[in-house]
Amino acid sequence: MSIGEFQLIDEFFRQEMGAEGVTLGIGDDCALLQVPEGESLAVSMDTLVGDVHFPANADPELIAERALRVNLSDLAAMGAKPLWFTLGLTMPKAERHWLQGFSTGLLRAAQSYDISLVGGDTTRGPLSVTIQVHGSVNPSQALMRGNANPGDRVFVSGPLGDGAAALAVIRQQLEVGKSAFDYFMGRYYRPKPQIELGKLLRGYASAALDISDGLISDLGHICNQSVVGAKLYLEQLPLSEPVNKLVDRAKALDWALSGGDDYQLCFTVPPANVQPLQDKIKNKGLVMIEVGEIVSGGELQCFYRGKQVRVNAKGFQHFGPEAT
Repeated sequence: MSIGEFQLIDEFFRQEMGAEGVTLGIGDDCALLQVPEGESLAVSMDTLVGDVHFPANADPELIAERALRVNLSDLAAMGAKPLWFTLGLTMPKAERHWLQGFSTGLLRAAQSYDISLVGGDTTRGPLSVTIQVHGSVNPSQALMRGNANPGDRVFVSGPLGDGAAALAVIRQQLEVGKSAFDYFMGRYYRPKPQIELGKLLRGYASAALDISDGLISDLGHICNQSVVGAKLYLEQLPLSEPVNKLVDRAKALDWALSGGDDYQLCFTVPPANVQPLQDKIKNKGLVMIEVGEIVSGGELQCFYRGKQVRVNAKGFQHFGPEAT
């Protein structure tokens, strides 16, 4: 059964007031929000389109979780604390059952990361989800892409290639057992934005971003913004056990380098900060895996066991053949 827009908002998306910094939330023409004193507002927005960024017939709870979590990854990359988000939801028709699942998944993910829904819009059309996240960070500590320097070490926050492997499983290009299936679906629909790690990197890392389009493509953004080059040592790339069991080493490394959808952090750290940062994050149960170094020049080179190798330099392309 379809329902009207205002009833839809009231029934599924209105939250109780009292969230940090929210003077006026859902229900008026604008939300009124107060950024913590001394901090800047960090804002990021992504649109996820059905059958481009997720299967349109997927469980609506999982669609919602994925949509919010991948947006939160951008706040993590900036070292920002999540505060609020807005939702733009376009759908072919407003079905109560679908909306109940979507709102359940959305608010569950929001509670997990202590972020509040403060507004948005709903409309009719092909299924797409647009989320804008807002966070706060001291501007002097914000992590950016343009501050890497030659000699900095390159790290990632966890296994790479899981997102591409999950997509292959979803497309039924590969068959896996139940345990591996559950693992990959968790990595695809419930990626873990590295919020806590992002905050810990402040004052230690020189540059950072999240890995959404593939390590080669995303590390290339750091190189371009910082006007530097990089060397990647492929034997050091972290791969999950399910990926290692699913495909050979060459395919796993291809996924890790250019598959995308991993939402780990890639960050650079000056040599003097490496050990203090390792000690700090180890106490929090987090990890940082060294995979390369920043060098002079503008070239990103890959090495495997001491020999330079050529790799696929393309990451996920939103308007290329990989997006269809």
